[in-house]
Amino acid sequence: METISENDLRDLLDREAARINNPEFALGDPVQFPRRFERQEDVEIASLLCSSIAWGNRKMICSNCEKMLALMDNQPYAYMMDRGYEELPDMNIHRTFFARDLRAFLRGLRAVYSRHANLDAFAASIRAGESETPSWALVEALNAILREENRDHPEANLSRCLPQNLATTALKRVNMALRWLVRDDGIVDLGLWRSIKPSQLYIPLDVHVGDTARELGLLTRRADDRRSTVELTAALRRFNPADPVLYDYALFGIGMGL
Repeated sequence: METISENDLRDLLDREAARINNPEFALGDPVQFPRRFERQEDVEIASLLCSSIAWGNRKMICSNCEKMLALMDNQPYAYMMDRGYEELPDMNIHRTFFARDLRAFLRGLRAVYSRHANLDAFAASIRAGESETPSWALVEALNAILREENRDHPEANLSRCLPQNLATTALKRVNMALRWLVRDDGIVDLGLWRSIKPSQLYIPLDVHVGDTARELGLLTRRADDRRSTVELTAALRRFNPADPVLYDYALFGIGMGL
């Protein structure tokens, strides 16, 4: 790709973000699932669970999100608090994510909601918003609770719930869930949270976003890891310090040819 000036690059990103960031985008994206709910607890749980299986073919992801929520009677908070997951039969939910993984995840989340009004309140209690990398701070705290709540369940593979290698993981799926929960422009993302600001979000870095960012000169590293996520987000903050992850729409749309 030819070298592009800073101003032209900003114009391109702004134009593509505006084109993709519209309600129609949600119809074919996993963000559609948390958008179905009104109760904050349901929105949060749907965001974490649906983002956790958001890898691979988008149509399959959405189909399996539908299946997973149906297993919870489309009432994720009530299902979780009633421990309905303990009666869930063994089955595959999405690729390498199974019912045992959903059970492990919900055990941990139930402990969070038993102690806090919602997940945003939990994030505030651990001062995630005071961290330079709030999403990694949040996952570190959640992982500690998941380990505790699953200590008597050796079959639980917690890496299927949340990444464990926090020093290196790009945390793509959690960063996407936080985009849904924190960004507040009122178009696609829901903007429910107050513990973390849009300016503190990190780009959900996957292969498509990474390749597009490299072609545009926004990212130099080859690995799609934590260091690259930090580098790319810092580059995007030059154009929009208050809302750098707006450009997730642009990079994803360009990368996927939308």
